[in-house]
Amino acid sequence: MSAAAKAAIRLENVSYSADGLDILKNITGSFEEGRITTLVGPSGAGKTTLFRLCNGLRSPSSGDIYIDGKNIQEFEPTALRRHVGIALQNAAMVRGSVRKNLALPMTLQAKELPEKEAEEYLEVVGLDKSFLDRKTKDLSGGQRQKLSIARTLVNNPKILLLDEITSSLDRVSQQDIEELIQRINEKYNTTIIWITHNLTQALNVGENTWVMMEGEVVETGKSSLLNNPENERVKHFVKGEVE
Repeated sequence: MSAAAKAAIRLENVSYSADGLDILKNITGSFEEGRITTLVGPSGAGKTTLFRLCNGLRSPSSGDIYIDGKNIQEFEPTALRRHVGIALQNAAMVRGSVRKNLALPMTLQAKELPEKEAEEYLEVVGLDKSFLDRKTKDLSGGQRQKLSIARTLVNNPKILLLDEITSSLDRVSQQDIEELIQRINEKYNTTIIWITHNLTQALNVGENTWVMMEGEVVETGKSSLLNNPENERVKHFVKGEVE
């Protein structure tokens, strides 16, 4: 990260253990504000656990996490999760209409989502306002993922965590979501951190990349590092020699 760049999330010597296992080991680094950073590595590297620490679903065993310069422990939990949104591979929906699901963040605050705003959020993710009265069970996988992202945007998050959000989609739907995320980044200057197993996606969408292995961050830099990594373990990983 350049000296002039501001950190949206900064981790200082962060470790996390559970059930006697060291899942994250002494992680120090920053995710640059307003950028898309992709997070790659083998299964079990600790990527999703890192996300859970960054939006307060877990607390580090040691070390400190700062969100926009403020210690994460100083945030009220619901305020933190509005500030740091998350979208998952399997977009969970409540039974009923697109409108009901889209309004859920406001409903949980005992507020209503105005019709005009609902239409605008759907427009941002490339869904027509006619979708508002459709049942979520009738949506395609790509449409459900777009709705999940739109619902996350209702809270106006400054930081958006994406966990394998395209891994179950076909190539056309994947590309559609990739373009959507880039539009959101540009439109709102949202800091986006994206876990993906797809190295081509990580290279094409990410400006910066973190490579994690066995609970450690082993290499970071511009996403082009995936074309020519310096670390020997990362070289084996990008060649497909590490699952």
